[in-house]
Amino acid sequence: METRTSAQSTVAGSEAAPRQAGAAASAMERFIDTDLGHDIDFLLARARAARSAATNALLEPLDLRVRSYSVLSLACSDTNPSQKELAQFLDLDPSQIVALIDRLEERGLVRREPDPRDRRSNVIRATTAGKALYAEAGPLVAQSQELAMSSLTARDRERLFGYLKLVAFHG
Repeated sequence: METRTSAQSTVAGSEAAPRQAGAAASAMERFIDTDLGHDIDFLLARARAARSAATNALLEPLDLRVRSYSVLSLACSDTNPSQKELAQFLDLDPSQIVALIDRLEERGLVRREPDPRDRRSNVIRATTAGKALYAEAGPLVAQSQELAMSSLTARDRERLFGYLKLVAFHG
């Protein structure tokens, strides 16, 4: 029977993390060339999950997440989005949009105003506080995006955005 001293256990434990990371990388390398590794839906979902997690971590000190930032971003634009348009563009259920807007409104970041195009609906507009928070959050989102695409050339980035827009809005 093998017995380990405390020092040996500590050394062995410190070696486990790199081995586990190496095993995860090895699994990624093995799986990337499978059918799933060539499935557009899987790859887009995986990229979205990874990017959202990284961006959410950067936005956390501002009490924002990718979804609430997205609503705030459109509320700060000159597009005057209705709740229905936000749900459609962000591909979220209307109840999810209502909850996101409610939370942003409670924080004083957005307000609902009657839609001049359709008095039965509301447009979502950023308040002064919302615009200030958006200005603070924008560089964090840009930082996350830069980290994600640091290995791509400017031309590759432009192509990637073009292809993603084609798939997202016309695919």
